[in-house]
Order: sequence, then structure tokens, then C-alpha cells
Amino acid sequence: MAGVTVLYTGPYKYHKNQHKRRNILSLALVALLCLASYFLGLWQHSRSATSSSFSTIFTAITCKQGPITTPPSSLVASSLDFTAHHTADETPVVSGSTKRFRPCDLKFSEYTPCEDRDRSLKFPRDRLIYRERHCPAKKELLKCLIPAPHGYRNPFPWPASRGMAWFANVPHKELTVEKAVQNWIRVDGDKFRFPGGGTMFPDGADAYIDDIDQLVSLRDGSIRTALDTGCGVASWGAYLLSRNITTMSFAPRDSHEAQVQFALERGVPAMIGVLASNRLPYPSRAFDMAHCSRCLIPWHLYDGLFLIEVDRVLRPGGYWILSGPPIHWKRHWKGWERTKEDLNEEQTALEKVAESLCWKKIKEQGDIAIWQKPFNHMDCKVAKKQIQLPNFCAAQNPDAAWYNKMETCITPLPEVLSKSQVAGGQLKKWPERLTAVPPRISSGSLKGVTADMFLKDTELWKRRVGYYKTLINQLGQKGRYRNLLDMNAQFGGFAAALIDDPVWVMNMVPTIAKVNTLGAIYERGLIGSYQDWCEAMSTYPRTYDLLHADSIFTLYKDRCDMEDILLEMDRILRPEGTVIFRDDVDTLVKIKSISDGMRWDSQIVDHEDGPLKREKLLLVVKTYWTAQDQ
Repeated sequence: MAGVTVLYTGPYKYHKNQHKRRNILSLALVALLCLASYFLGLWQHSRSATSSSFSTIFTAITCKQGPITTPPSSLVASSLDFTAHHTADETPVVSGSTKRFRPCDLKFSEYTPCEDRDRSLKFPRDRLIYRERHCPAKKELLKCLIPAPHGYRNPFPWPASRGMAWFANVPHKELTVEKAVQNWIRVDGDKFRFPGGGTMFPDGADAYIDDIDQLVSLRDGSIRTALDTGCGVASWGAYLLSRNITTMSFAPRDSHEAQVQFALERGVPAMIGVLASNRLPYPSRAFDMAHCSRCLIPWHLYDGLFLIEVDRVLRPGGYWILSGPPIHWKRHWKGWERTKEDLNEEQTALEKVAESLCWKKIKEQGDIAIWQKPFNHMDCKVAKKQIQLPNFCAAQNPDAAWYNKMETCITPLPEVLSKSQVAGGQLKKWPERLTAVPPRISSGSLKGVTADMFLKDTELWKRRVGYYKTLINQLGQKGRYRNLLDMNAQFGGFAAALIDDPVWVMNMVPTIAKVNTLGAIYERGLIGSYQDWCEAMSTYPRTYDLLHADSIFTLYKDRCDMEDILLEMDRILRPEGTVIFRDDVDTLVKIKSISDGMRWDSQIVDHEDGPLKREKLLLVVKTYWTAQDQ
């Protein structure tokens, strides 16, 4: 690869003839020791399916201090190709003992295992429960590789991707017809174009966000994380990024075909999700702002259950923004094809739910209404003696949100000593909050975690990401990667170290992690979700450019099959995407023995602290192939 220094053997100079024979003998001895070390290394790793490119580089390494079992970091980029080609490679040659995975049928090109439409029909339609996660049983798991559609191309680099995507990557025209007058999306030859419009902002998301900014400041750093419910193609979240606000956008997999897939093709954070019976997979007090723009969620029904869930995930003092029915119904009732009485009744009921949550209505102007959650519950607890249900929840874990059912009770905020205090602690403004110790840690809420541990972790990941960039040149180049996934995010240090790069990171906290750190990740101003990696992620195939898997397979040892996790990683990774595995060397050898049959090119390299560490890295590039190349 251009720009990569391959070898440095060191200069040898001979100044005196009388030492010539001695030097020749010394060189011969060194060469003999190198050969012995080389064959010892081969014997030690003969069980691993080592690629031909790895072996070629391995023989070229200058012998220095004892046997070398992994290539030096300066050679990695010359053997693994991280550049984009869009040409179908031949299936890699693998050893006879390596299991070779076949491509799935083309009908699975957009397969989402836990939101499968056929399986969903077996579940109740009440409150859209059938659109929640319903994962396949072990015997139903696919043991094949999800194919990309013919003609698939790497997405446009950010920020161009915000406005366009390749038609071949998401070949669906339904939204271009259904939402034609609302300026969501249109077809332009072999591309989709996203004008930035929405149902309630036909003039574009930028103008709509400016209207919100007049009511609540979006530029002073106090708002960093946002939640968009029923996001469409995520134009609201896409245009908030220019204001340093990161949005978790979600929508169900429904008749609006591939709306979340479009969002991710644009390089915008999004997940498949729905408000039905389960809690959203986020901790309490996560978002500074939540938003619904004609998302058609019945906020006033089911005793306010859905708005109560929004209250759980909103930070103290956070905002809820609503546009669309029933707001400004006196102007829009005819276009909405509803009666005045019906819409007036809905708004009255909605206002009562918000009041029962002790929210304060900040403003209703034009098509936008904004409420604010209280900074603490001191006054609310007093008011509850006069206000009817819902009551405060008793004896619940407010952060438990993996198949946990929503409840019609208010999640209580942490106790405060005075009305002026912010429950749970005051956050710094962005960007200071990224590196400040999160209140959940400084308060001692995370058992066994100290402020010193957090600060050291932040510095550690700065160094590690710096090392990654020496291994993968493209990680430091703007435009090659956009959507990144950290499968075991811990404190979000990997994402924090990349904050100045034009990428975003979805920080996943495994449900079996010893410490639930997702709340602290949100307090840093980052976003993420809970995930059990024994199940599929709520996303479409080919939605991430780079996966970071730190100790995932050690964590899930004996819990589920390594093969199934790797196949899920392949499903969500884009062609020519990259994986960085960090784990014990024995675990990495096992991973490589499986991944060599998955059309992945891979190579084990040393830890950033040198070859004596058992923890090493396995770098992977997924080869480009499509349904036609099977």
C-alpha cells in the first residue's frame, strides 16, 4: 500500500579488513538463529489457518530478539487491503479443515433476524407488539453469509452521504412515491437524493431546526444527545449533526420500507425500534431532548404509557418536542382528515399526561410544542398528593431495558437536598462533558468504578486508537469510514478518542457486562444501546464500516456459539469493511480459524505494548462480493 514503510533492517558498515571474516561468521550465526526461530513460530501456530499474505510478510521480517510470532505493526497495511475496489474477489483459498460458509439466498439480502416480517405475524398486533424484537430460535439461525445486492457500492463519503445514496444499495422506491409531496426522498438516475424534508418540515430540516432553536437554544452545548421517535429517513438527526447534537433515531420495520436503512446509508445514527410493550433499550436519564414529528404514536392512550417511557429516558431538565397531530389542529384538521372535536380531545388528554409527569409546557408556536421535564422531583412528589395517577415506581431498576416491560408509573429521579439541585448531578456543557468524569461515576453509583479509573481509561484509548491508525491507514483518512460500532464499549473510550474524526460510534453495552456503563456513556455526550450478542442486532445488513470487538468472545465464552456471533458481525458489516478484534491470542486463533471460511482476509498482530502481551489484535477486511458473484 502506498505510503507504508515496509522494512528497516539497519545499516551495516565494515571499517577494518581484519574483522571481515568474523562479521561473516556472525551473520551466518544470526541467519541460522532466524531460521530456527521462524520454524519454531510456524510449528507453534500450525493449527491456525494462516493466510498466504501473512506468511509472505512473516518470512521477510528481520530477526532481532528471539522468535517472532506476529508481524510488526509497520507491515500490516501492506498485507491487508483496506481500500475500496467495488470488484468481486474470488473466494479465498482455505485449508481443508476450515468450514466454508455458503452465501444465503438473495431473498435474505435485507434480512433482519429479530424483526423478521414472517415471524412477526405470529405475535399480537395490539400496540404493535408484533413489530418488537422477536428473535429466531437457535435451530432457526441462518448458517450462511448474507449477500449484498448486485451492483452494491460503498456509500458516498460524509458529508456528501447526507444528501445522496446509491440506488443499488437500497433498491426501494416505495418512499419516493408515498412521500413525494413531503420532500423526503427522490430517485435521480442511479442515486437517491435526500432534500432534507419531512412531513412537518417540507421546507427542510435546517429551517425546522432553526424554528426549534428560537424556542430552545441548540447551540450553547447544553443539548448534546437527542432521541427521534419514528424518525423516517432521519433528516432531523442528519441536520442536527452540524450543530454538534448526536441523535439516536429509530423507527420500526414496517410498510415504510427501509427507512432506517436509508438513514444508515446516509451516515446517520439509527436503529430499528418501536414503542410497544418493552422499554426502549436505553438507560434512564440518557437524552437531553426527545422529538416526534408526526410520528403517529398515540401518546395520550394506554394511561400515557409511551410518554412515561420518554420521561424515563429524558435527562432532568430535558425537552420533549412535538410537531404534528394534535398540535396546531385548528389549522390542519382538514388536511389530517380528522374532526375538530377528535383533535381537541386528543390534545386535552395529551396535556393532562404531560402535567401528571410534572412537565412544564415551555412554548407552543406554530406547528411546534415543547415541554420540559423537571430538574428534580421535590415539587413533583408534593404535587402528586393532589394529581391523579401515575404514581412513582417502587423498587425498580430504572436502567434495566432489555425486554423489560414498560410500566405506567414515573421513574423517580435521584434524591436531591434542595430544589435548585439537578437530580443525578449537573452535566458540563459540550464538549467539556466528553472528558469530564460522568456524575454516575463521581457519585459512586457504578459499583467498583472510580474517577481515576475513568480518567486512565480515557488516556488508554487515546493511545490505543493512535496505534490502530498506524495499523490501518484509512482509519486516519477522512471519508473512508463513517458508521462505527463498538461491540463492548465500556466507558466509551474508543468513541471519545475518535471524536475529532468525521465518524460516529454506536456504543453497545452487553447485557451481561459486570457493570452497566451505558448511562455514563450518555453522560459523556455519546450514544449507544444495550445488546445481547447471542442475538442479532436491530439493524439492517451492511450498515457499519468498522466493528470494534474488544474481549467480546472472552465475555461470551460458553454462552453462545462463536460462529453465530461472527455470522452476525458479517451480516451488519459492509463489503470491504473492517473488524478490529482485541482478545487473548488463543481466542483470536479460534476466531481466525472460523473467519477464514467467511470470505474475510485477516491477520493477527501484536498488542500496542509489544509481542510479550498475550492480548493481541486480529485485523479483518471483508472481501467485496455480491449476489451475482456467488
